[in-house]
Amino acid sequence: MPEPPPVAPPEASELDVSVVLPVYNESGHLRTEIDRIRGALDASEYSYEIIVVDDGSTDGSSEELRTIEDIRLLQFRTNRGSGSARKYGTRAARGRVVVWTDVDMTYPNDLIPQLVKELDGYDQVVGARTSEQGTHKVFRVPAKLLIRRLASYLVQVDIPDLNSGLRAFRRDVGLQYLNQLPAGFSCVTTITMTFLANGYSVAYWPIEYRERAGTSKFHWYRDTKRYVSQVVRMCLSYDPLRILGPIASVLFVVGVVKLTYDSVQRDFRVAINTVVILFAAFQVLVVGLLADLIVRVNKPRSEVPPASM
Repeated sequence: MPEPPPVAPPEASELDVSVVLPVYNESGHLRTEIDRIRGALDASEYSYEIIVVDDGSTDGSSEELRTIEDIRLLQFRTNRGSGSARKYGTRAARGRVVVWTDVDMTYPNDLIPQLVKELDGYDQVVGARTSEQGTHKVFRVPAKLLIRRLASYLVQVDIPDLNSGLRAFRRDVGLQYLNQLPAGFSCVTTITMTFLANGYSVAYWPIEYRERAGTSKFHWYRDTKRYVSQVVRMCLSYDPLRILGPIASVLFVVGVVKLTYDSVQRDFRVAINTVVILFAAFQVLVVGLLADLIVRVNKPRSEVPPASM
């Protein structure tokens, strides 16, 4: 099937909610999940649309989706990643609120209207999972805890769930940062960090998380590495001194201690490695200051006001 043409965002929001569903090889339970979402929204006061982005499925999901009525179906010829699917669906959305979720039966998608209601007064609300049901728990749980704590340190806000796939956010705010989102799973991590780093409010709504239907596409090593690198990249993009400042300070303290040792034990003859450490501290600090200056200069001059204003 040919690639879909680029989607230009509509000039004005026409609906209350756009639900964006990335799909990659989820045959067998698609209709059940989409019907569950549709039933919940039909019973709510919101006008809505369901946008399904088929990310190059090869298991029959494409054919199954074409038989489901009342959805906006966008299809990629090849697999581009869930982040690409979410970005493309968000650009195509017509609702003032965009909901991201998955179709693997893990999230309580029948509660999407309540999730949207929780968005009142916030720019984004995340369905914070109260349990971990994913595969590779031995590796996944400690890795996610470490990444979440690193992210909380970087944005100076406690983050209960960094990479939940269920969230609702203001479309006008999200459109500003779609070009910064990666193509893979870390897309959900990045949009949380992006909102927080730019002063937008993020609320967390506790949800139950169930075992998935079908086969997980998460790779414990590859995707964890992507999460970590993406969090650090986001920090360097928005507040580089949060990373480089402490590194420079540690190097400077080590250099001063070594310089004191050289003065006492070596009769004021400064060792070459002492000079190297102090010079490294200076270099890291200068790079951090220059990076911070570049970030400030390139910051958009006009942004959508946050919900709190």
